[in-house]
Amino acid sequence: MENRAFEMQEDGMESSPSNKNQKQQKQNHSECEQDKKRPCSLMKIFLVCFLACLITTAIGVLILSLVYVSHFNWRNSDNPMSPEIDKMPSQGSNNMNNASKNIESRFHFMSHLSKSKVFEFEGGDIQWARYRNAPSDYYNDNEMQFGASINQHQSKMTAGTLRIVGKGLRAPHWHFNANEHGFLIQGQAWIGIVDDGASLVTTYNVSAGQVVFFPKNKLHWVKNVGDEDCLFLLFFTTHDQLKTLDVDDAFFMTPEDIAARSLKPEGGVEFIRTFERPEGDQAINLPENLVELIQNANYVQSNDSDVWKYFYDLKGSKEYVFPGGTIQWARYRKNGVGLSNNEKIYSEAVNSHSDTLTLATLRITSNGLRQPHFHFNAHEMGYVISGCGQIGIIGERPVPDFPIGIGDVFFFPIGTQHYIKSLCDEDLFMILAFSTGNQLQTLDMDDYFHATADHILAQLFLKKQEEFKKIPKFNVDQAVNLP
Repeated sequence: MENRAFEMQEDGMESSPSNKNQKQQKQNHSECEQDKKRPCSLMKIFLVCFLACLITTAIGVLILSLVYVSHFNWRNSDNPMSPEIDKMPSQGSNNMNNASKNIESRFHFMSHLSKSKVFEFEGGDIQWARYRNAPSDYYNDNEMQFGASINQHQSKMTAGTLRIVGKGLRAPHWHFNANEHGFLIQGQAWIGIVDDGASLVTTYNVSAGQVVFFPKNKLHWVKNVGDEDCLFLLFFTTHDQLKTLDVDDAFFMTPEDIAARSLKPEGGVEFIRTFERPEGDQAINLPENLVELIQNANYVQSNDSDVWKYFYDLKGSKEYVFPGGTIQWARYRKNGVGLSNNEKIYSEAVNSHSDTLTLATLRITSNGLRQPHFHFNAHEMGYVISGCGQIGIIGERPVPDFPIGIGDVFFFPIGTQHYIKSLCDEDLFMILAFSTGNQLQTLDMDDYFHATADHILAQLFLKKQEEFKKIPKFNVDQAVNLP
């Protein structure tokens, strides 16, 4: 008898209508669970594949990075011959800019050179205000800001101090990418310069207040011949990292057989093998057994006609006197105007080489002012020898006035108007370098005001024309003036 009230379940039990509904619900639930699992499984498969792609990509990037870093480190590794030959990629400067956004704006234009990192050697030390390829090579962010600034402005100037203790020697060396101009602040030194083919070796003695000049790629040495320390302020005509090679480094990097064949010493290559490289850098040398090594030393002075190609008696040169101070120049003058015969030799020598500098000492008396001015054809860099002062810069960006003191370096980009005021009771005394071997071109504020027509000034400043007659003209140049 057909009775729809009774049906057999799959498990053999009878099912009532309610059981049938329950069965149907279970089937529907099971189907829903299966439907849910399907997309979940697909999602898991997708995530696993995506993760595998990420891992593969990361490994590939890591391998490429290691290859690049290895290549980059090889190019920039320390090298006893010349540890600073290669330059960073161009984005290095941008990285320095980003890192220094919070640095005070004055450090675009000044460096506390005397407080910078001291590179010590057995015979003295060196401190730098310069550009470095690697940001990590800077002592602090302020130094990095200054280095980036002189590099971006293509200043063709780097500054440093060289201290050589009594009897010490700055080893014979040459610079691949810069001329060198030096001002001796204290001490006495003996200089040697070797010309092309060693056809001429020029040697001379230099004392405080005098200038030395070493053209690019000229081998030269500096020997302290006194008991007190020699202190040089040096300017190099590059805004990139300085490249230098010392004679001892060149010798030890040369294969023994090549050195023996070149020098042909008694004993040949066996003699060459008796040279042992010291552990420390000999850039500034002073062996403990110096007295045993040297029996006689002659500090010969070459003829003036040879010496003055590389030397200038700045301290003994003409003083240009102003109401608020004095200036003395080591520079090129057209047709030798105002120069002695020896000074003309130096003038022509500096002008004959590319990318040389004009040097000067500027003394500003207490409360004196080097009035606002700018240079048409040169960047300017200066170093404070004594006194203290204040600097103002009017240029491409606002810079609050800032103080300067002994050991500070300052930098004025070409065309930037600037002024220097003496603040201490003693004179503010500085050595200045300008990035030109030609005649320096400068314009002072009072000069360009007097050169501009009154009616132009009246229209510009919204003042009556007769008001500008209140600006006097003086018979004495007011470049460095007093109130």
